[in-house]
Amino acid sequence: MKKGSDLLIEALENEGVERVFGVPGEENLDVLESLRRSKIELVLTRHEQAAAFMAATHGRLTGKPGVCLATLGPGALNFSTGAAYAHLGAMPMILITGQKAIMTAKQARFQIVDVVASMRPLTKMTRQIVSPASIPATVRDAFRVAMEERPGPVHLELPEDVAGEEIEDVPLIPVHPLDQPVAPAVALDRAAEMILAARRPLVMIGAAGNRPRLVEPLSAFVRKMGVPFFNTQMGKGAVTGGSNLYLGTAALSEGDYVHEAVAAADLIIAVGHDTVEKPPFLMRSAGGPKVIHVSYQSATVEQVYHPDAEVVGDIGASVTALAERLGGKLPEQTKLLELRQRILAKINDRSEEDRFPVTPQRLVHDVRAVMPEDGMVCLDNGMYKIWFARNYRTHVANTLLLDNALATMGAGLPSAMMAALLHPRRRVMAVCGDGGFMMNSQELETAVRLKLNLVVLVLNDGAYGMIRWKQAVDSFPDFGMTFGNPDFVRYAEAYGAKGSRVTSAEALVPTLEAAFKGGGVHLVDCPIDYSENTRVLVEELRNKVPDVDLA
Repeated sequence: MKKGSDLLIEALENEGVERVFGVPGEENLDVLESLRRSKIELVLTRHEQAAAFMAATHGRLTGKPGVCLATLGPGALNFSTGAAYAHLGAMPMILITGQKAIMTAKQARFQIVDVVASMRPLTKMTRQIVSPASIPATVRDAFRVAMEERPGPVHLELPEDVAGEEIEDVPLIPVHPLDQPVAPAVALDRAAEMILAARRPLVMIGAAGNRPRLVEPLSAFVRKMGVPFFNTQMGKGAVTGGSNLYLGTAALSEGDYVHEAVAAADLIIAVGHDTVEKPPFLMRSAGGPKVIHVSYQSATVEQVYHPDAEVVGDIGASVTALAERLGGKLPEQTKLLELRQRILAKINDRSEEDRFPVTPQRLVHDVRAVMPEDGMVCLDNGMYKIWFARNYRTHVANTLLLDNALATMGAGLPSAMMAALLHPRRRVMAVCGDGGFMMNSQELETAVRLKLNLVVLVLNDGAYGMIRWKQAVDSFPDFGMTFGNPDFVRYAEAYGAKGSRVTSAEALVPTLEAAFKGGGVHLVDCPIDYSENTRVLVEELRNKVPDVDLA
């Protein structure tokens, strides 16, 4: 007879799951045995948080939930940051945790935490499985909920006695397609009229516009409309950055060069904006541009986001319908496109400066130089994220992965490992600060064991650089932000990886090229000079004066 754990794994196979990431425990042993006999690969990580980050990134890149596994109590709680990462970032994921037997209590309350309650604010749905017979329906429902807009994590708790209980065969539930409702014609007509009436419309692409299935309809929309566009950090790469209509990325909330275009626009078509992101611009109650919200769900009205009209429905269908209504009818946006040249020139300023330690501009320039168009750069969270968001040009969708929702440290290396697993023939690079890298650096062993081809670029400044910079900008004394680091080259070698150290600005490109050509897991230790943060992001932007007449 089958056990509950067998039904669980069969249900996962039914959903097309190929890998499960995690750290099993005593309460998962039945599941582990069922997994051993299945076609699903177990990717054993060194920490549950890394397993959750990998599963979330799988969901982000494929649109299908990644699956991660942990035991009860401490193991399950180590999923918390990964669950929040997926919840805020709208990444479909299934978290499966164990629990002590619920029919008996032979170990009293040892290690027992109410994980279902702890996961409730961090997931779209959390449920304890109390009967093996309910497993097929519960798993099917979990995948449906995880994938429905807005996507996110779902948690299932499987007690060990339910996992081990024998049961007659229970039929699996067939997977069915999930279609999005289409926006009503009246909303599309209203939006089209507003766009036709605008003198300087501008498209903004947000996080919900950056779904794998939207690449083609969004790219076609931009081409047919001929309207300049910019994106939020998590909308970056939804439409090719090589387009001659691309104005830049809103890496800051206000005051950057791209915000001159925002200020000049009289209408912003916000495609897929999710207010979970740091604001890409600050709306004004009067005198600012009107905003049309185009997304799967109604706008979340905030002080910094309160649109004038909404087009709610499948984004792909909505932008296609708008392009059909408006294609060829809008005048060329000459003034905004003139402004584009100035924006991009300013962003690229000093990008080849040979100062050492390297500056952020040179870092981004040189990383772009070694990455092919489909190469994937996966960022951890730190000061460099702003520079990559501003300066890195994407040419293929989902080739710059960053988190501007939870914005957690420690996710960069696991997300790059997932990208390398999914795309073994592409160049994949993790870019991590020394602080964020050390939060999950143990996963170097996992990457080596999986025989991944992966370059890990560690930016070394011996500090929590972003917070240290903010501390200085806010005129606080320099305190509590610096630390010592191991010898990163020897550290990588201790895990069986390769290691190199950058010793001059001119050496960065050849060092990265050699790391990629050598194959395997290769860590590159690169000192970085963050003095440009203050010069550019504070002093230069504070004193900038628009020099393009948009009247």
